[in-house]
Amino acid sequence: MQRCIQLAKCGEMGAPPNPMVGAVIVHNDGIIGEGYHRRCGGPHAEVNAIRSVRDESLLKDSTIYVSLEPCSHYGKTPPCADLIIEKQIPRVVVGCMDPFAKVNGQGISKLRNAGVEVVVGVMEKECLELNRKFITFHRHHRPWVTLKWAQSEDGLMDVQRQQGEEPVKFSSLFTQTLVHRMRSMHQAIMVGTRTVLSDNPTLTTRLWDGPDPLRVTIDRNNVLPGSVHLKDGKVPTVIYETGDLKQILDDLYKKGVQSLLVEGGARLLQRFIDEGLWDEARVEVAPMTLKSGVHVPGIKKANLVDEAILDGRKILNYKREM
Repeated sequence: MQRCIQLAKCGEMGAPPNPMVGAVIVHNDGIIGEGYHRRCGGPHAEVNAIRSVRDESLLKDSTIYVSLEPCSHYGKTPPCADLIIEKQIPRVVVGCMDPFAKVNGQGISKLRNAGVEVVVGVMEKECLELNRKFITFHRHHRPWVTLKWAQSEDGLMDVQRQQGEEPVKFSSLFTQTLVHRMRSMHQAIMVGTRTVLSDNPTLTTRLWDGPDPLRVTIDRNNVLPGSVHLKDGKVPTVIYETGDLKQILDDLYKKGVQSLLVEGGARLLQRFIDEGLWDEARVEVAPMTLKSGVHVPGIKKANLVDEAILDGRKILNYKREM
């Protein structure tokens, strides 16, 4: 199952909005086939693993390990559960169940009804974590929300600027590139009205070879001019006339958006925290002090899960307490 998870991560850029899945086929304690879901609309992990086996006669005496429950429905590809039954693989080990309504235990039931031995829940926590965005979307009917900001060592996000003044630069080129990679791994990116007016961000992945996310902002009073980058028509953009975050997340869910990156400003970030509408946060702390300015959000009910030093900046990763 550890190998399944390793393989699944190879589909990080291509599989979404489908889940990342890895599959390994074992015969007499040796791996004879493996595969992963490479891209949305392409063959699933189980199909690629079965295709990689040189001698298909061995399948009748093998076990297939898969990080996520095999599908049982016809989508862009045929059901993987049917293929496993067709190839007469007698045993399946599943990391975690698939919460997608068209699967959700039906793949496991189909296999068991066909006489296949199915074991469920091996490294379940790790398999759920692997597809946390996909699973949150289908279980809680909202996007996975990641908060992101950069700050000084004395807890400030910016100085008090005059109109036209440039924002403080906390990131190096390297850490900024990592942020653009992070953008490419989210389906949507959001900033508040004030951030659009003061920074005029493009919110693209120009420093990383990945897809631009859907751009999202709020304009309740119709104050954003047509000259801002978010209205340039180069990247799909949604501008909401409501500030109700739950209503916005509900609409993004209906649009099929599984993950949202919130980059600022401080007031919008604080609202997501106060309303408990976030899942993880990435904070970059630059080696500088500002003494006065815009204070960072007050993060609460959070666990620090990772800390690293990258290019002289401290990177802190938090997860919300459930």
